[in-house]
This record gives sequence, C-alpha cells and structure tokens, in this order.
Amino acid sequence: MSGEMLAERLMADQKEATKAKDRFRLTVIRMLRSELQNGAIAKRESLDADEELSILTREVKRRQEALGDYERSGRQDLLEDLKNEIVILRRYLPEQFTEAELGKIISEAIAESGAQSLNEMGKVMGLLMPRVKGRADGGLVRRLVEQQLQ
Repeated sequence: MSGEMLAERLMADQKEATKAKDRFRLTVIRMLRSELQNGAIAKRESLDADEELSILTREVKRRQEALGDYERSGRQDLLEDLKNEIVILRRYLPEQFTEAELGKIISEAIAESGAQSLNEMGKVMGLLMPRVKGRADGGLVRRLVEQQLQ
C-alpha cells in the first residue's frame, strides 16, 4: 500500500469512526496518523511505504510487548483495550504470511544463503527479513528458521 493510499484510508476511516461515534477507534486512528506525521517531520520529507510500514509494525509490536506486562500485573481493564488497539492497527498491515508460506520462503532463503547450521542463522535472517517485512512476526520467523536449521 503506497503512502498516499494509507493516508487516504486513515482519513476515510477517521471520518467513518467520527460519524459512528466510535471514540476508541477514532483515538487509535488519530494516534497512528500522528505517529506517521511525526515520522515525516523527523525525516523532513514524506515517508515512503516501507517507512510507514515500519512505523505501523513498531506500533503493533509495542502493544504486543505491553500485553505481557499487563497480564503479569493483572491489569485486565487495560489488557482488553490493548488487544482492541492491536486489532485496529493490524487492519492497516499487509496480509500476514501463513506458517506454510513462511516455511517455503525460509527454505528458499536457507538454500540461497547456503547455511548449514544455527551458527549461520544471521545470513538467513539477513536475506529473509526484507522479504517478509510487515507480513510476519519476527519472533515467529526466527523460531521457524531455527527449526529448519536444526
């Protein structure tokens, strides 16, 4: 999704959430638009699609990491809100690879890199991560690579 398409989609979704009086969704969309705008300001020019994807992925990852903290501290009230934020944010991510699709991509990267053991995992990950960026969780990718290299 190009930057302009994402911006247009966010604006349309913001209008829709406003009309529907969906304050929670509206807050999440505004936060994302703000993060994207801050990224563009820091860069001093418009973000490209990869940079927007990085920001979006970072925001999802932050919330996923916070889930564990909230679970350990027993904050059920915040846990549900965080889960709902993740659902909303994931709508803007590209479709995620299935484990089967990832397995095939990982096999190709292993063959291409010539890696034979876990010691060469870095070579595989270096080839792999640009191919799956925004479409797979890094932890899952790492686990699947480890399984195939063992």
